[in-house]
Amino acid sequence: MAPQNDSPAIQDEAPWAETITEYDRTHFVHYVRLLDAVAAHASDAEMCRLVLGIDYAQDPKRAKRVLDSHLKRARWMSEHGYRQLLQ
Repeated sequence: MAPQNDSPAIQDEAPWAETITEYDRTHFVHYVRLLDAVAAHASDAEMCRLVLGIDYAQDPKRAKRVLDSHLKRARWMSEHGYRQLLQ
């Protein structure tokens, strides 16, 4: 599944907070897709291209940094942040 042209821009670093941010709400679908991709054993390059819309081969250091940041936030959302969504 290719990234959608109308999807919100991905920042190099997912903003961090102990509460759900507007960025989290805007990128919730990206977080879910990243977690699904990890469960499907997708490569870093595949996740960057298909979920984040980043060409891993063009700038692997940046791509890895963006991926790691968003995966960390996605995991936080799945372990802690979801509780705030349910309130």
